[in-house]
Amino acid sequence: MSSSWSSASKTPVNSTRRPWSGRLPSISNDVDVDDEPEFTSTMSGGGSDYANYTVLMPPTPDNQPYSVGGGGGGAPSSASAGGSKPDDLPLPPYGPSASSKLVNRRGGAGADDGVGGGSGKMDRRLSTARVPAPSKSLLVRSQTGDFDHNRWLFETKGTYGIGNAYWPQDSNAYADDEDGGVGSGPVKMEDLVDKPWKPLSRKVPIPPGILSPYRLLVLVRFISLFLFLIWRVTNPNLDALWLWGISIVCEFWFAFSWLLDQMPKLNPINRAVDLSALREKFESATTSNPTGRSDLPGLDVFISTADPYKEPPLTTANSLLSILGTEYPVEKLFVYISDDGGALLTFEAMAEACEFAKVWVPFCRKHSIEPRNPDAYFNQKGDPTKGKKRPDFVKDRRWIKREYDEFKVRINGLADLVRRRANAMNARERKIARDKAAAASSDAPVADAPTVKGTWMADGTHWPGTWLDSAPDHGKGDHASIVQVMIKNPHYDVVHGDAGSHPYLDFTGVDVRIPMFVYLSREKRPGYDHNKKAGAMNAMVRASAILSNGPFMLNFDCDHYIYNCMAIREAMCYMLDRGGDRICYIQFPQRFEGIDPSDRYANHNTVFFDGNMRALDGLQGPMYVGTGCLFRRYAVYGFNPPRTNEYRGIYGQVKVPIDPHGHSGPGAAEELRPLSVHPDHEAPQRFGKSKMFSETIAVAEYQGRPLQDHPSVQNGRPPGALLMPRPPLDAATVAESVAVISCWYEDGTEWGLRVGWIYGSVTEDVVTGYRMHNRGWRSVYCITRRDAFRGTAPINLTDRLHQVLRWATGSVEIFFSKNNALLASQRLKFLQRLSYLNVGIYPFTSLFLIMYCLLPALSLFSGQFIVATLDPTFLCYLLLITITLMLLCLLEVKWSGIGLEEWWRNEQFWVIGGTSAHLAAVLQGLLKVIAGIEISFTLTAKAAADDDDDPFAELYLVKWTSLFIPPLAVIGINIIALVVGVSRTVYAEIPQYSKLLGGGFFSFWVLAHYYPFAKGLMGRRGRTPTLVYVWAGLISITVSLLWITISPPDDRITQGGVDV
Repeated sequence: MSSSWSSASKTPVNSTRRPWSGRLPSISNDVDVDDEPEFTSTMSGGGSDYANYTVLMPPTPDNQPYSVGGGGGGAPSSASAGGSKPDDLPLPPYGPSASSKLVNRRGGAGADDGVGGGSGKMDRRLSTARVPAPSKSLLVRSQTGDFDHNRWLFETKGTYGIGNAYWPQDSNAYADDEDGGVGSGPVKMEDLVDKPWKPLSRKVPIPPGILSPYRLLVLVRFISLFLFLIWRVTNPNLDALWLWGISIVCEFWFAFSWLLDQMPKLNPINRAVDLSALREKFESATTSNPTGRSDLPGLDVFISTADPYKEPPLTTANSLLSILGTEYPVEKLFVYISDDGGALLTFEAMAEACEFAKVWVPFCRKHSIEPRNPDAYFNQKGDPTKGKKRPDFVKDRRWIKREYDEFKVRINGLADLVRRRANAMNARERKIARDKAAAASSDAPVADAPTVKGTWMADGTHWPGTWLDSAPDHGKGDHASIVQVMIKNPHYDVVHGDAGSHPYLDFTGVDVRIPMFVYLSREKRPGYDHNKKAGAMNAMVRASAILSNGPFMLNFDCDHYIYNCMAIREAMCYMLDRGGDRICYIQFPQRFEGIDPSDRYANHNTVFFDGNMRALDGLQGPMYVGTGCLFRRYAVYGFNPPRTNEYRGIYGQVKVPIDPHGHSGPGAAEELRPLSVHPDHEAPQRFGKSKMFSETIAVAEYQGRPLQDHPSVQNGRPPGALLMPRPPLDAATVAESVAVISCWYEDGTEWGLRVGWIYGSVTEDVVTGYRMHNRGWRSVYCITRRDAFRGTAPINLTDRLHQVLRWATGSVEIFFSKNNALLASQRLKFLQRLSYLNVGIYPFTSLFLIMYCLLPALSLFSGQFIVATLDPTFLCYLLLITITLMLLCLLEVKWSGIGLEEWWRNEQFWVIGGTSAHLAAVLQGLLKVIAGIEISFTLTAKAAADDDDDPFAELYLVKWTSLFIPPLAVIGINIIALVVGVSRTVYAEIPQYSKLLGGGFFSFWVLAHYYPFAKGLMGRRGRTPTLVYVWAGLISITVSLLWITISPPDDRITQGGVDV
């Protein structure tokens, strides 16, 4: 509702004054209030906001229309009413006649000609007999004697409408004329008040009561560490300078490492989304979308798998089923699976999953099943009927459970089926070859003709991918491209089932459409570097651009599935909100199932996912961690964001907006050089020679824009732009998708260098996210109330260490590459730069960590300590640093939601992984950089677990690996050192208990961190041989006695280089 001056003059300074009606007219400061001009409302059509505001009051017993004269027919006009009040004003025409249908706040109804038909209608509308009301005496409050308006509203179901105005509900209440002009329908609130613009997401700041003390403690601990290190440098232990020197170097590095890890945590935030606003903007009937079709952009979902014998097909099929059943417009969802092994087993498993999806997906929609992974759903504990209202749910669930059990049997038997089919078909081929040879030479003896042992599909043709018995053009690294559309793009309109569509399930009123699903396997040939997972992802990006070209892409590992079917919509709230065009990806936290209850090896990694990543969300955004990430396709193509800033100065304190599309100078980094405004100009050099692919780039960029429904939305698109149905696929389009995943397509392009997933690192995910942030893009961390996705993680100690080894090796590669954050552009925020710098540096902490873990043992062996004596100053500093660390931990637990036990498990495995996998990664990286030597750590599998019914049987498996050697050495040396230290002190004539206490305390602290490692080596509880304990005790005692014999304790006390 807007107001304006009646005069054309403009005043230089304006203020606002709120009238009783709630409107905000503009009043000049140099105009007296009594001389205010008349304010004309554009909504009411010209009435003054102060002088002539007329309302229609409800006929409550204490507010009845009055009329002069007897009777009650029509009310006389105010001009002729002798008893009219002086403040009564003539009323504007109302209703179909010229007579007034409105009643003044204190006045009566009237017509221009005195009486008329309209007055009788008005009396009937205002008659209290229409709404029977209790007598006024019964509606008086007993306490005050006032009329009880609330009771009258409740008992008569009356209404006061908006404010004090009574808004009639008659269908012709505001009819402009007899022909039904403007407003001929019922008047509603939304017709009179403009709907406010709703954001799709918002930031939820951490409470200042938690964040301010947290930042203060970080400062206090930093100052304490600084003063402590100064004290340590100025107070050397002259009796053991070597021990003091090692400890000083390690402590300086630990302080630097703590600072790198802690500084990016200074600004954690939470976020919230409004799913109702998303539905209202994109899926509600509007003037631009009369039918209420979904205006959401398309989404391509990628599943990656490589070996069906290491990644079970049943797990992959369950992940696929959860994606097909998610809550997203069916015609806008496109699912792709990349089988990098080209195995027929995976292909047929996906075909079985597509067949089962025809009943599973409608069943999930009908009964609102959650989660929509059938294996996870049927293994849930609790009452499955909780919250289910349909009477046929139990029957449907029982039938679908039987179908799923049969589905599992078919999937698990596919490996044997494929093998038996191949043997039968190969035997038939050999027989045919013998018959042909016999027919050709009937006189000569016939030998078995040489035939190729091929792998056969169910239709009796050769499988074009990898065969069971490797052959030319059919090996693991040598096979053709495969693209198979298993489920076609569904109909654009909703297709409801009916009672007869299925013999056992009633899908009446349920959408039975299934999203499009495509199986693809990229071409592989000897002599080409296929770049592992990064190459497979880039192949899916190109193929999906040809087939569906969704402006957003969501990638999963084959063991991850959708646990919350609304999670994708929550991510879209960020992408399509105001400013969402600057977001390159939405990262979800990784959640895992099948972890032992104690989480012995910190598999959940909650400190990282709920602490570090949430804190990065308050900067430029979280890192990309490989799976469960929704990308903007345009950002993956290597383009710059539509708007960005540069952070200049020593620590990026000066923010300067720049034009990301302006061409950089000759000295600018190649990474920041913008692509051409018209991608076709450089498409062959950057994206390959496919013209069809180049044409999809601009389309994907446009469709990924937010709605232009607010003046503050920049770079938006008009509502209703994505309502047109998608054309069906044709043979030429599918053939083009096969061409773009050939092994030669990337030759001479920038795929893997600047476009798509980046090559050259084991951790291609971190590098890919870093490149986007380095170009100025932002990312968002989406933590949903219910876990968005879930997956599996290795719970065996050996597998866990090898996983950490892979991550650490990738970090070392990042440090020694051009992706080092020290070389980042000025578009990367200072604290974001520190976080990426920490990614490349953290494995090097293992060099100092293993020395520090051996310091207590060296102290006990030598009889010295890192300080000359346990000085009170040293103890005070140590106490202060420890207390601030504990308080920081408690506050971090408060704002991140992690548990104290999870924090302690993370600290334990940081020490275990730091002295094993991280150390091996650093050595491997140094040898690769210096000498070009590649080192791989292999494991030797031991016997399987005895108890197959134990879900955590794998936890107790002991698989020997060379990564066990450093932790075992640290544990053994510390145990022996403890025995030696105790023996030395006991047998000394002048015992020095302070040095034993210092060395012994830190040695126990080290051993406490290695407890999960030792427990993992012992196997299942109660099965540790007694002989292990006996031999450990005997070896420790023997070594301690030998040490005392070789270096007996003396009677001197040395302090400060002086013998006492």
